[in-house]
Amino acid sequence: MIYEHLGARPRIHETAVIAPSAVVSGDVEIGPHCQILHGAVITAEGGPIVLGEHVIVMENALIRATAADSVRIGRHTLLGTLSSVAGADIAEESFLASGARVFNGARVGARSEIRVHAIVHRKAVLPENTVVPIGWVAVGDPVQLHPAENAAEIGAAQPELDFPGFVFGVDRDTPDLMVQLTERYASSLARHADDREVFRDEQA
Repeated sequence: MIYEHLGARPRIHETAVIAPSAVVSGDVEIGPHCQILHGAVITAEGGPIVLGEHVIVMENALIRATAADSVRIGRHTLLGTLSSVAGADIAEESFLASGARVFNGARVGARSEIRVHAIVHRKAVLPENTVVPIGWVAVGDPVQLHPAENAAEIGAAQPELDFPGFVFGVDRDTPDLMVQLTERYASSLARHADDREVFRDEQA
């Protein structure tokens, strides 16, 4: 399903294939020979998303851009089942395995591998050819790699991240943090009420 959102329609190359149960919404550009499989969601929530040629987005993967953080996926990149990219830049020939997560402001260098259930934290910068092992966490710039159980080291490497402030615009010390966060986010997401389904033959 293809949706116009906030006045922007997806732009899908004629050679790209979008599964009927996938969702592509808003300011999204999908390049030649891309394959978007069943259940995948590609949603531009105020910022653009660009997929280069031959990008494969497997079943139930999620790509989300925000007004603060656009998304760019380089050519010949594969996003595995249940992986997600939120407001990040993934360079060409990279591989995100099943369940891998890349968060806002991160940059993943060319030919990198984010293996099963690995995490690239917000604003982490991975050089080319980086491998994040299964279940490990990448933090910082220059990047540090930690097994998930090294919670103290991971926290020490990213004290300035302030996820609620950076992503949602709500100070972490706000007394009713989740009230403010969910109300602001719900108001933003409610803009989807005006979305309109677009069919491939309607594309400009």
